[in-house]
Amino acid sequence: MRVFVAGGSGVLGRRLVSQLVARGHQVTATTTTEAKLGLLAELGAQGLVMDGLDAMSVGEAVATARPDALVHQMSAMSRTHAGKPDIKHLNRWLTQTNRLRTEGTDHLLAAAEATGVSHLVAQSHASWNGIRQGGWVKTEEDPLDPEEDTVARAGAAAIRHVEEVIVKAGGAALRYGGLYGHGAIDDQVELIRKRQFPLVGGGTGYSSWVHVDDAASATVLAVEQKARGVFDIVDDEPAPAVEWLPYLAECVGAKRPKRVPTWLARLLVGQVAVTMMTEGRGFSNAKAKRELGWQLRYPSWRQGFTEELA
Repeated sequence: MRVFVAGGSGVLGRRLVSQLVARGHQVTATTTTEAKLGLLAELGAQGLVMDGLDAMSVGEAVATARPDALVHQMSAMSRTHAGKPDIKHLNRWLTQTNRLRTEGTDHLLAAAEATGVSHLVAQSHASWNGIRQGGWVKTEEDPLDPEEDTVARAGAAAIRHVEEVIVKAGGAALRYGGLYGHGAIDDQVELIRKRQFPLVGGGTGYSSWVHVDDAASATVLAVEQKARGVFDIVDDEPAPAVEWLPYLAECVGAKRPKRVPTWLARLLVGQVAVTMMTEGRGFSNAKAKRELGWQLRYPSWRQGFTEELA
């Protein structure tokens, strides 16, 4: 197929482009800067510079590629685009990403309709943000937490927008877990090594992880199978912070994380971090494995952290 990857030069986008090319697809991938066109060419893709927030730029790029399938991987969470990660002020840090998930998604949908693209796949998110009711592990049938009255509210609304409009258009929204792998969590690892990533309270909140290569392989399957609906793209082992954070610290050669009470953590890192580490809900990958035939290279973050980060 001719596949258009919006955001093809990102950490996940690069893996996706490489895997699509390896499976014989003709790939057009976008980047926001000419400096990365050479990288896309090395991966075997036709590179295009595109501004995902400019409807004309998006329309021209998609019209040039005339793809059979379109994949939305645009975000702006790198230091280049968003500065230093700041979970305490998540609404400010994710401003550009939230716009790409709302305005950018709408521009891609309009361009797809104008050029007759038959299928769309888009990036969503499912790490710790399942609805904070009931059990610790959620499925696609469970809603994501709306994060009302927190600085994550705008981000949660942007994710809902992606899922609603993509599924309505007959496409697939892939809820990636916490991405890790080369270049994916460098900022977190830096904080852990400096002992600035504490364990909050009892560390009872669950998270789900997925290696970037596994996330890319699930995306390839969704493209090839013209998947429809929402899929949780996570590994086999959702786990509480009290398990994964000390293990990650050990893998990167850091001292055991400090433990801070919830009241102090609210002051230091904000309510969202407290929620994530004490009340977060993980996710099940049963649907993706069953319906897509997805097989993970790293079924557990334990294996992945050891092999990739140690």
